[in-house]
Amino acid sequence: MARVRQPSPQTAAVLIALAETGEDWSHGYDLCRSLDLKAGTVYPILIRLAERGQVETSWETDPPRGRPARHLYRLTTAGAELARTVAASARAAEAPAPGATRLAPRTA
Repeated sequence: MARVRQPSPQTAAVLIALAETGEDWSHGYDLCRSLDLKAGTVYPILIRLAERGQVETSWETDPPRGRPARHLYRLTTAGAELARTVAASARAAEAPAPGATRLAPRTA
């Protein structure tokens, strides 16, 4: 039986951010800024996700004058499914356990 590893919090954040853009393409730099993560964190994640077939990449076809073309990223179908799973796990982890109640502090 294969062991399923949970993605790191940074990988989960990248997956969820890409999922929020739907089928639109995203720039790595924009992901770094919106997630407040360094490029040295985001780009290796994007490369690993692309190698696993969860993210597709493309080059910008019409970059603004004076700027080189940039890589674009978006989720594949498999990546979108993984992002849904990661988001559901994150929501479940944030939800209080059924039947759990908060105890009010005692007053003397």
